[in-house]
Amino acid sequence: MKLREMLSTHKDLARKLNDMEKKYDGQFKVVFDAIRQLMIPPLPTKRRRIGFRLS
Repeated sequence: MKLREMLSTHKDLARKLNDMEKKYDGQFKVVFDAIRQLMIPPLPTKRRRIGFRLS
């Protein structure tokens, strides 16, 4: 349920950002691009397992 809420919030945020971008001039393009970069989820990193390895 939380995941659905997060996804819907993310979609709403993207839609609002698009609406705002249409409203303002190209002067804010850098700001909108930066916000879009922050909205992209980070790539999963490889996690090392904790403990000893048996050879």
